[in-house]
Amino acid sequence: MTIQAETHHTKKHKHSSRKHNKKKDSVSVTVNEKSPLIPKKKTGGHNEFNGASMSGAVMNLSTTIIGAGIMALPATMKVLGLGLGIVVIVIVAVLSEATVKTMLKHSKAGGADSYGGLMGDVFGDLGKKMLEACVVINNLGVLVIYMIILGDVVAGSSSEGLHHPGLLEGWFGQHWWTGRVFVLLVTTLGVFVPLASLKRMDSLSVTSGLAVALAVVFLIVLAGIAIVKMASGSLPMPRFLPDVTDLNSVWNLFTAVPVLVTAYICHFNVHPIRNELEDPSLIEPIVQISLVLCTTVYIMTSFFGFILFGDSTMGDILSNFDSDLGVPFSYLLNDIVRVSYALHLMLVFPLVFYALRLNTDGLFFSSSELPLEFDNKRFIAISVGLLSLIYLGANFIPSAWDAFQFTGATAAVCIGFIFPASVAMLGFQSL
Repeated sequence: MTIQAETHHTKKHKHSSRKHNKKKDSVSVTVNEKSPLIPKKKTGGHNEFNGASMSGAVMNLSTTIIGAGIMALPATMKVLGLGLGIVVIVIVAVLSEATVKTMLKHSKAGGADSYGGLMGDVFGDLGKKMLEACVVINNLGVLVIYMIILGDVVAGSSSEGLHHPGLLEGWFGQHWWTGRVFVLLVTTLGVFVPLASLKRMDSLSVTSGLAVALAVVFLIVLAGIAIVKMASGSLPMPRFLPDVTDLNSVWNLFTAVPVLVTAYICHFNVHPIRNELEDPSLIEPIVQISLVLCTTVYIMTSFFGFILFGDSTMGDILSNFDSDLGVPFSYLLNDIVRVSYALHLMLVFPLVFYALRLNTDGLFFSSSELPLEFDNKRFIAISVGLLSLIYLGANFIPSAWDAFQFTGATAAVCIGFIFPASVAMLGFQSL
């Protein structure tokens, strides 16, 4: 679609006066579904933006990958066994790299600047709408998982008749203001609303770097505790293969698949990150570096987490850090682990929300004349509506594991594997 937009660039005409050149001119700007939400370059004043750096892009993509999925990976080791689980993590990483490469290859061939534009080129408007719907379902589910984990960490949770106190309850005791509903409301209004207002992905590179650093802090503490307990001989030998005894245990193996699939879904942010790069050709090495970094973190977290808690590992491993771990300064280490990862999830939130808001706009407001960036009313309305849904979902969905099963078995597998494979099969005929 073509829209009229005001620009501050002066337009030279053969018979224009110097005075006229200083005024804003109205020009025609072509904006379609392939156009990035934010222009790659902006000039003027102190807001000059000449493209994102490679390091910032690596941080943003790595942060998109390392989200809530890392907390459920130790529980998948309980289902698959340590040996098989690590092998599957590596296989999914390789498949994810292949699907992103396929997506970028066909985007370049068709000149698409977005995942939706690529799906539109190959499958028409229906394909674009299907992708947008899947991204909305997946990202909405992922952000609900983030909120559930934050609620578990800060306000506490109950599972199988056992209550796991949160940070506030452990510090101050049980009060109305340490309850889940109030804590999540304050978190939403005080943290997520300001972060959700950011309009350019590169502006999140600093927070993404902090998020990766906090994930590393969590991993170091987890590994340190496990190594100390292994050295003292107080940890049993972990299972390396799944415990298959009957038909139900066979079916139980498939519950690990959605978590593993969700753990690597970053495809919806690859194009926005590439569009903002100073050198877009760097996107493939950026993807490879990010996947290697995240796979290393995933394997180490799965290994040390399952070794430490064994068959007692919960769907959200942070819930295991609420009792004496049998090491010096146990309760202090528990708090460090939970606080560091709660902060990590807060910093990851805007990256996932960025794509959620953009695809929600494309799904429901595709006929709008102005891009979302320039329509403040639509931008605010979509943001508030999505944050409200996330808040309600975090209060009514029982656990993060249940949400993982839904998103990973439906939308995530389409975004990460089915759609790229379909593009690979039909792309050359349609582009």
